[in-house]
Amino acid sequence: MKKRGNLRHNFLIFLSIILATSCSLYGGDGTTMNYRINGDVEVWLTTSNQKNLLSQQPVISAFEKSNKIDESVTQIEVNPEITYQEMDGFGASLTDASAWLIYNILDEKQQKELMYELFSSENGIGISFLRQPMGASDFALKMYTYDDVPQGEEDFELKYFSIDHDKEYIIPLIKKAIEINPDLKVMASPWSPPAWMKTSRSLIGGSLREECYDVYARYFVEFIKAYEKEGIPIYAITVQNEPLYVPKEYPGMFMSPEAQAIFINEYLGPLFKKENIDTLILCYDHNWDNIEYPEIVLKKAGKYVAGTAWHVYGGDHSAMTKIKEKFPDKEAWLTEASGGEWVPPFFDAFADQMTHIIRGTRNFAKSIVWWNMALDQNNGPTVLKHSTCRGIVTIDTDKKDITYNVDYYTMGHISKFVQPGAYRIESTNIQSIIETTAFKNPDNSIVLIVYNRTNNNKKLSITYGDSEFNYTLRGKSAVTFIWNN
Repeated sequence: MKKRGNLRHNFLIFLSIILATSCSLYGGDGTTMNYRINGDVEVWLTTSNQKNLLSQQPVISAFEKSNKIDESVTQIEVNPEITYQEMDGFGASLTDASAWLIYNILDEKQQKELMYELFSSENGIGISFLRQPMGASDFALKMYTYDDVPQGEEDFELKYFSIDHDKEYIIPLIKKAIEINPDLKVMASPWSPPAWMKTSRSLIGGSLREECYDVYARYFVEFIKAYEKEGIPIYAITVQNEPLYVPKEYPGMFMSPEAQAIFINEYLGPLFKKENIDTLILCYDHNWDNIEYPEIVLKKAGKYVAGTAWHVYGGDHSAMTKIKEKFPDKEAWLTEASGGEWVPPFFDAFADQMTHIIRGTRNFAKSIVWWNMALDQNNGPTVLKHSTCRGIVTIDTDKKDITYNVDYYTMGHISKFVQPGAYRIESTNIQSIIETTAFKNPDNSIVLIVYNRTNNNKKLSITYGDSEFNYTLRGKSAVTFIWNN
């Protein structure tokens, strides 16, 4: 018995040594903890003086991590062992206006070049996420939905449902985008249901008639199936764009949080389940300054809702974290952040958008989405009397040329390098001074985005496991580093 006891004792000691060795080499998910930079570090720089616009710089060689600390150097540590949200993608919207311009104003060569500049990560900025209006938004040549009938008529059987309008130029461009970037995700958001479903009997104003909750749910199903038939899977939908704002010039409607919760919980969610539709349902789709809205919907209809869609025109990024803390199993998507005359380019708009990229992702956003992919020299086409929005690119309808705006370069700092399926990882962040966000891609590469919010050049020391490299970042400038793990 004594001999067997010794054998058991020795085995337990041996097992503890193996486990200790294993734990010292591997994290809980089996990844090696003794990580380091493999090879050189790529550097992509944008300076607010526009001398560098997402310009590739000479590579940097990493060296063995030093334990010496220079107080004049800002220390940034990137730690892949602490992970946060999985990223879905980054992009904008091929609105009716944007798609019409790209498809009809540009010649075949220009169109091809622009699409690759937008959607290819090798030739351009690798856009990987589209938020598509379901029908007309404010940026359309005319107001329309997928089931418009003459005034006074209704169509509860959806006999006249059709996406033929989108087949003219929107769907062909989305298909081309997917061909260029097969990882592209498409979400959809309605600005208004068909007029006959609303109390206003108009695409402008009003709210959803209670007797139309069922048919509106079926309207979503018809849309998803129609787009899938065209080879375009719909990854996610929101129920209503900006439900707390009722526009007077373009399609929209009011939808209270209670109404949205009822619509999702009693109609849309059960119908998706019945029809085996796996498209995600996101709630809210409005500004950060109202967290009560998503809180109400998630409490009442959370079993059908994947999370919250957010816009940037009120409140601040921390709203996403506040909801995440209350509903840890629900996700966040930043779905609209338009550039426009209210934040003029280049200097101010550059600062604003780099802030959204970094603080958005640091507050759990799975996507960063600007607004119009393209607008013309008059900030249109639009149903508005006066537009102040700016597209990622400007297409001049007179000169037939393309201008790449600040929005293109800021989006490129993340969309070109961070792949769908990447996870945000821990990185040192000094709020309002040196702000950072970092990611680990599915191919194991590491991306670090750094924005210097100060006017002064900052010496940086970036450490990653056993490796370190140095870089001096100009004031009011942004840099994306990428290296192999």
